[in-house]
Amino acid sequence: MLELLRREGPFAHRNVRLYTWFSVLYNARAYYPVMAILFLALGLSVRQFFLLNMVWAAAIFLLVVPSGAIADTVGRKRLVVLAAALMVAEMALLLFAPQNGGWVLFTMCLLNRLLSGASEASASGADQALAFDTLVEHGKQDQWDDVLATAMRWRSIGFFLAMMIGALVYDPRALNWLLQSDLEQATTLRIPLAIVFVQSILCLGITLRMREPKRENPCEGTAGERCLSAAKLTLRTAAWVVNTPLALRIVLGGVLIDAVLRNFVTINSEYYRLIKLPEYSFGFIGAATAALGFFTPVLARMAVKKFTPMTNLALLAGVMFVGFLAVVPAVPYAGVLPVMILISGFGWLEFITSSTLNRIADSSQRATVLSVKGLAYNLGYGGLALAYAGVLGAFEEQTGSSGAALLKGLPWQAAWFAATLVLFFVIFGRPPRSQPAAPEPAPEPDPS
Repeated sequence: MLELLRREGPFAHRNVRLYTWFSVLYNARAYYPVMAILFLALGLSVRQFFLLNMVWAAAIFLLVVPSGAIADTVGRKRLVVLAAALMVAEMALLLFAPQNGGWVLFTMCLLNRLLSGASEASASGADQALAFDTLVEHGKQDQWDDVLATAMRWRSIGFFLAMMIGALVYDPRALNWLLQSDLEQATTLRIPLAIVFVQSILCLGITLRMREPKRENPCEGTAGERCLSAAKLTLRTAAWVVNTPLALRIVLGGVLIDAVLRNFVTINSEYYRLIKLPEYSFGFIGAATAALGFFTPVLARMAVKKFTPMTNLALLAGVMFVGFLAVVPAVPYAGVLPVMILISGFGWLEFITSSTLNRIADSSQRATVLSVKGLAYNLGYGGLALAYAGVLGAFEEQTGSSGAALLKGLPWQAAWFAATLVLFFVIFGRPPRSQPAAPEPAPEPDPS
């Protein structure tokens, strides 16, 4: 971990260092522990809040694959710089949105969600591909797992600080006690946003200092030719993922695990209420979970080196299933422990999928492969969210309480997870045959 600060090993290369700092500042946002109540405090209704989340998910869904293909054709650095610039714009809109501003507030928040989704899509895969290609350029691609592990640890530190600081500065009572001041909620709700706005400016500065690495089989040509190349690359890469046994297994298995994890995390604040936790503790829980994530890369890297990708997916699925079973009783207070284990599964899953896909994908399509994975994840998350909302809606009509509906839905969640993963390993559990060669990059257009 200290290699990053000492600029040793893979971190002797500037791109790799900058990728790590960018991933920390871009992802660890101080408003995350209070995001829902922050939007509501600005003056949005619950219906508007969920509509904005749908817009955000739709933006990512529509742009994640094209952005990855464009990164593979026009350059990773340009897409990462674009992601940082969009982050600056999205945070400025939210920071200066008028509280209880009616349609002006909603319009600014809508633009914020659109730009946020576009920024996420632009960064998806391009930042990792830029760092990985830098290692390939210097013949050090075997050190990628070390980079991933270090980046995950620093992100965990970032999330820990973001959770603690975000929850603290948002709450006027806690902040007034700490500073001996008399701040109101209308003021303190802007502080987490201001912190992330500063982070966005730092992210932009970091990306501008990155260098486009030399790549194998780079795509060349005019802007129009590159766009056409990007479209062809997207289709070929999607087909390559489907026709490559190991890539298909990794992406599909990841979708099945990620979809259930993300849907549960979406409602975990309601679960915290169910297990009698006070609302002020949510930020501390997030910080503790981030601290737990600090150790996840150690276990993940050991597992990746010792076991095959499919064995690692099976191990992760087993641990996650135990976690989903453990939340079913909703034990007061102690029920938070399996939630923390479940959330740590995101880091383990990311390590498995990134390590595997980066190794088997060709440089000319690497960012696109990671973006295809992101698209598949969003499809899985959105599809299961609709089903889960339908089930919870039916239970809420029966019980008359959202908490009781959630309690009744938890066993079904565990059952769905077990059924889909068992079916997946029955069908795909056998070792895959050797994957086909990566698709050739689009031929350069004839200048004549």
